[in-house]
Amino acid sequence: VQLQASGGGLVQAGGSLRISCAASGRTFNNYDEGWFRQAPGKEREFVAAISGYGGSTYYADSVKGRFTISRDNAKKTVYLQMNSLKPEDTAVYYCAAGTSVVPTRGHDYNYWGQGTQVTVSS
Repeated sequence: VQLQASGGGLVQAGGSLRISCAASGRTFNNYDEGWFRQAPGKEREFVAAISGYGGSTYYADSVKGRFTISRDNAKKTVYLQMNSLKPEDTAVYYCAAGTSVVPTRGHDYNYWGQGTQVTVSS
């Protein structure tokens, strides 16, 4: 599985942005997908995850109610809709894929995308 994240950019606080993660491979439905982020000087942290068929979603407390993860299995793409963005959301966002993961546990994921930069100005 190869993952390609895109859609990052610069947005003002309070604004919205949708980032995407396109996957290759025939068994996309089998994979749980997650978004993680890493800000400069900080450790990578879990943001959101979605199960293979989209039945279950998980969110970090810091983004709950503002971010929405979704997937389109026909397009082999996972999305992260980010609303009410804050400067502290500034980070490189990475998508990841794995099977039978604990959603918040980064090392459970087998495949990682290259990251897309999201910058929120105050």
